[in-house]
Amino acid sequence: MSILDQQRIAVIVPCYNEALTIAAIVRDFQACLPQAPVYVFDNNSSDATVAVAEAAGAIVRRVPLQGKGNVVRRMFADVEADIYIMVDGDATYDASVAPQLAEKLLREGLDMVVGSRVTEEQAAYRFGHRFGNRLLTGCVGLVFGNTFGDMLSGYRLFSRRYAKSFAAHSAGFETETELTVHALELRMPVAEVPTVYKARPEGSVSKLNTYRDGARILLMILKLFKNEKPLHFYALGSAVFMALALVLAAPLLQTYLATGLVPRLPTAVLCTGIGLFSVLLLCCGLILDTVTKGRIEQKRFVYLSLPAPGQS
Repeated sequence: MSILDQQRIAVIVPCYNEALTIAAIVRDFQACLPQAPVYVFDNNSSDATVAVAEAAGAIVRRVPLQGKGNVVRRMFADVEADIYIMVDGDATYDASVAPQLAEKLLREGLDMVVGSRVTEEQAAYRFGHRFGNRLLTGCVGLVFGNTFGDMLSGYRLFSRRYAKSFAAHSAGFETETELTVHALELRMPVAEVPTVYKARPEGSVSKLNTYRDGARILLMILKLFKNEKPLHFYALGSAVFMALALVLAAPLLQTYLATGLVPRLPTAVLCTGIGLFSVLLLCCGLILDTVTKGRIEQKRFVYLSLPAPGQS
């Protein structure tokens, strides 16, 4: 008996207007993992995605709130499994490696395995997307420590304890950033495995807007930086304002030491206000850092309350 036969595996597919590709996704994963049900979570598709998915044998659920992040929240909440295989519904990822990725997750006791994209097809992974991915991945690595080479991959495997401890605040494509930071924040065991990435079939159109969604992901990184590392965030702001106050105060101090007078009283008041604001920011960071550590501990308690992969 295979190690996978002892596990409840679910393939979960967030989907929006993928009538041309969803049947191939369902068939490919059914062929590779016949014991795993394929769930298609449709996000208000206006084409025949739902009918095609049902005809292919998928279990279809509808998510009325628009956005991939909203879909991921529903998938983790509604589906009960030991291993979750999440894949985009555009038929660009290789289903045949799913069993090997699942076995890696189980044998090594991992909580997330990311299928990093490897392709020679220019149309599959355009330069703009490739550059933006590297830039945003680098930003996350700078803020949260060592991260993945392909943070925005839509092909991921999760343990049950990962899925049930994930809060899922984001609404759109920035959910991949949040998925990565969640694992880094709780210091989960994770891995990244190169997987083949193909171009979309002819007639299938990407829903990703390079600049708009890239800006949203960057804003999500800043938001996570503020929420998850408030001491660093507010201390940085405090340092900036304190430096500004000192720069403005330097000429005043020189004049005072030379003459004993403070001729520019409004500037002195401004420097005092900026300095007080700097101290206030630092105090906010210290207080919120304590709150954040308590919140992280609560998430870790939820995470630890569930069995490790392969031990359920």
